[in-house]
Amino acid sequence: MLTEKILKLSENVSKKSAEQFERIEKISEQNSLKVLEAFRELKISDAHFKTSTGYAYGDIGREKLDELFAKIFRAESALVRTQFVSGTHALATVLFGILRPGDEIISLTGEPYDTMQTVIGYKKNSPGSLKEFGISYKEIPMRDGKIDFPEIKNFITSKTKLALIQRSRGYSMREPLKISDIEKICSAVKKINSRCITFVDNCYGEFVENLEPIEVGADILAGSLIKNIGGGLAPTGGYIVGKKNLVELASYRLTAPGMGGELGASLGTPRLLYQGLFFAPHVTAQALKSAIFAAGIFSELGFKISPLPEEIRGDIIQAIELKTAENLEKFCRAIQKFSPVDSFAAPEAWDMPGYDDKVIMAAGTFVQGASIELSADGPMREPFAVYLQGGLTFEHAKIAILHAAQEIIS
Repeated sequence: MLTEKILKLSENVSKKSAEQFERIEKISEQNSLKVLEAFRELKISDAHFKTSTGYAYGDIGREKLDELFAKIFRAESALVRTQFVSGTHALATVLFGILRPGDEIISLTGEPYDTMQTVIGYKKNSPGSLKEFGISYKEIPMRDGKIDFPEIKNFITSKTKLALIQRSRGYSMREPLKISDIEKICSAVKKINSRCITFVDNCYGEFVENLEPIEVGADILAGSLIKNIGGGLAPTGGYIVGKKNLVELASYRLTAPGMGGELGASLGTPRLLYQGLFFAPHVTAQALKSAIFAAGIFSELGFKISPLPEEIRGDIIQAIELKTAENLEKFCRAIQKFSPVDSFAAPEAWDMPGYDDKVIMAAGTFVQGASIELSADGPMREPFAVYLQGGLTFEHAKIAILHAAQEIIS
């Protein structure tokens, strides 16, 4: 039972959020139209939902889905596959597909996300990493949580093969990148080295704005189907979109040279991937409204948050510094308790593969690890920030967020 104090707080925050909610709904409407027009133009039909097995040569549903993603992202080509086990897998496929021994990669957004550190061989040489294959890595530290534009000219050279741009914040309090930021970054890189490939980690960013990174100068990007773009229905998978030659190189890494994207069984997933994509703009809007509401609640309670409720967002994640390990645990356990799946479970911090610190994660989701569904997680390290994302419906997220707040202040 929610207390009178929490109910009054909810009412006040809801009123303050009205203008932001209206803005988010307009973006959702624009993106929904873009998706619908692509479905209509490409004449999507029931025939594209049929399953395939084995090598799956000539799978028209798989081929049409690639075409659909390319159309929506305004890209030359796309590779959309359930064979990608995660967003990190899709990102790694791009890097290993494009880069060769002796090449140089530079991160323009500071320290990469935890799981990408093992892909790169960051700090330590993890087995099978880019470092082990003779690919060098540098990074430009963020300055006060933002891109250090003056430093780009000191890092990018004629030898730089690829510039890595992480759109979302990862486990940090730095600002996520907006489309306008990505446009400036890509322009700055190309002025120095027109051949340098601009690669965007697009996880958590799809449909947050009415443009995507390819439209503002990115050469290639990748992401996960169990985040925004899957609309809560995709059961697994990832995607890569961008210039045709680059996507083709990535496809050879996913399967094998000479095979590329010509095969890969869809099994029973096609309709879910198409339908999830159709729902994605609306579901992303629900997640954004949930994040804004959480920001308002915890800001009023005196916690440091990022972004602020009124700020324009670059991703769906809401970061909240909860100050203590106990508060982080209470928050995650409340989110889990008010989830539709595994509500009886009590999250514990544990050693997750690819992470240096123990991580606590609440994810009572229909699809395991689907962060477009309401979930919350964070590493057990100062400032004990929780990263809240998702919400298939705003109504569900609101209930869970209010109970999390009450648990912490009680």
